[in-house]
Amino acid sequence: MNNLNMLAASLAALTLSGMAAQAQTDISWWHAMTGANSEVVEKIASDFNASQSDYKINPVFKGTYPETLNAGIAAFRAGQAPDIIQVFDVGTGVMMGAEGAVMPVADVLTNAGMTFDKSAYLPGIVAYYSKPDGTMLSFPYNSSSPITYYNKDIFEKAGLDPNTPPETWDDVWSMAKTIKESGAAPCGYTSTWLTWIHLENFAAWNDVPYATQGNGLEPGATPELEINAPIFVNHFQQIADLAKDGTFKYGGRTSEAKQIFLAGECGIFTESSGGLGDIVKSGMNYGIGQLPYDTDGNGPQNTIPGGASLWVMGGKSDETYKGVAAFFDYLSQPDVQEYLHQTSGYLPVTMAAYEATKESGFYDENPGRETPITQMMGKEPTENSKGVRLPNLPQIRDIENEEFEKMLSGDQTAQQALDNAVERGNAAIKEAMGQ
Repeated sequence: MNNLNMLAASLAALTLSGMAAQAQTDISWWHAMTGANSEVVEKIASDFNASQSDYKINPVFKGTYPETLNAGIAAFRAGQAPDIIQVFDVGTGVMMGAEGAVMPVADVLTNAGMTFDKSAYLPGIVAYYSKPDGTMLSFPYNSSSPITYYNKDIFEKAGLDPNTPPETWDDVWSMAKTIKESGAAPCGYTSTWLTWIHLENFAAWNDVPYATQGNGLEPGATPELEINAPIFVNHFQQIADLAKDGTFKYGGRTSEAKQIFLAGECGIFTESSGGLGDIVKSGMNYGIGQLPYDTDGNGPQNTIPGGASLWVMGGKSDETYKGVAAFFDYLSQPDVQEYLHQTSGYLPVTMAAYEATKESGFYDENPGRETPITQMMGKEPTENSKGVRLPNLPQIRDIENEEFEKMLSGDQTAQQALDNAVERGNAAIKEAMGQ
């Protein structure tokens, strides 16, 4: 081959290479994962990209869960929405009401010619992210359940059994006082997400109503909050009393308290199962227990999903939707779900991944790691434990947090805090419903 022919062949190869590169479809994925969970996001995206050459997932961190949702809403209004956005559980109602702004994940998969069998997914998770007719609207990427973590070294210093986590909230209060009074740690107990753990899941786990109309899931009359019932008031008054001398330490409205626990300041910690990755990385000698229940309730019943799901935005190209479908199909593979579950602590979203993890002996080797799954799947949900889907739920959480912070600073009692939260929250619900 002469020089001219070689040059022509090289140019042709470069042209074909350029066309192949141009043919690859970029797919944006906005997420809210930090720390160890952010590393999981990056690895999953990188592994998917390496598994094929047609599509490239580009994960972009957009802040906390609320910040990511707000960024997505602003981007949609500006005509610059991402292809995929991670939305936390309480944003589900907001996304469901955004008709035309999203493409149901069930449609994305079936339109791409993929078999979609929702029975392959954990039933409690699928139900939470589906319409009443059963259509799954979003992909449950990182579902979680609140559990108890505890520092075994602090338990030993306090004279507590390091192999016996608290079972009831009375156990938590008692053990927290022992830890504080013994000097084993500066504080006994802390918690992330007071709204999700101590209201929404507290209600479900103890089988008491959070709000009327099946916590907002049932059509009909305007739902009203019921979180100022005596069982809630007594629970939060205990927290307020423990906060006075530092036995309970408040970290913040979302996951900030994790840093308090990781620093060894508190011995007992309630948090999402998805917080496990950072605890494992810390090297702490930790234990896991179920979410404590209240002896005045009707539980333990079942917990409701936390974490977040992946929503597909509307108005995208057919090729983009094919790429999203390919990515979701990849995410559903048992080995990917096993990695996500075992590394992060989030629940596997498919039955196949759960069963494979169980058969591998992982739960036998890692006591407590099955707890978030059995909590959610152990019992058939009741009217009180199917979930919470109120209009304006993100705003209602903000209201509840504002009242809790006034309570924790000593400005009001638990009764006053919850009465105010009910009054203000009900007004927010009516506003959202145009009443």
